[in-house]
Amino acid sequence: MKKLNITLKRSVIGRPEKHRKIIRALGLRKINQTVLHNDIPSIRGMIHKTSHMLEVREGGEE
Repeated sequence: MKKLNITLKRSVIGRPEKHRKIIRALGLRKINQTVLHNDIPSIRGMIHKTSHMLEVREGGEE
């Protein structure tokens, strides 16, 4: 399965509560923190909602 490297690039300060919860659910806490997730539809949906704050790169396969 493909992996996604997701990096938080902008602060959650002043953002709607819904966006903050999505960022926390992705496992991101600090700016420039990167997490690795499987490329599945639910993660893609979270990324789509908060794409203005994230940087996403496709990683390798398992």
